[in-house]
Amino acid sequence: MAVTHFYNWIPLFLFLIALIFIKYQKKDGLTILLAYTVMLLLLGLFIFFVKEYIGRVRPNNDLAMIVLGRILQAPEGYSFFSGHAASSFSIAALAVLLLKGRFKWIYWVFFWPILISFSRVYLGVHYLLDVIVGAFVGVMFAYGVNALLQRVIVHDLG
Repeated sequence: MAVTHFYNWIPLFLFLIALIFIKYQKKDGLTILLAYTVMLLLLGLFIFFVKEYIGRVRPNNDLAMIVLGRILQAPEGYSFFSGHAASSFSIAALAVLLLKGRFKWIYWVFFWPILISFSRVYLGVHYLLDVIVGAFVGVMFAYGVNALLQRVIVHDLG
């Protein structure tokens, strides 16, 4: 269960921030952090409205899932699509887009959102489709923010 809590991943976030400031000048690094913040806020709003509109109940509302006994904490709200998958994939994808030119190993950061996504399905709080769509939405948000950053930061990103 601890894998799904974002506060457990703070060291990874700090590491990514350090890498951003290693690669980019201070002004550009601050612009990137602002872009991350705006991206996550807009993504959070998008997730909220889609979940409310679709209204898909979580798998833990199914008696068969309850019998499996994997539900450690019954989350509230709707299932489609996974906010954990969307936000973690958006953070990882933007990091890869911004840092792949300097740090070839940065693709390993995708281990984090994959682990989170699998844990959400395993714990019975999301269907597989929820995390797949969440991952896709998160990556698309990252590509959109990267495209905007390309216009704001004159020199090449990535």
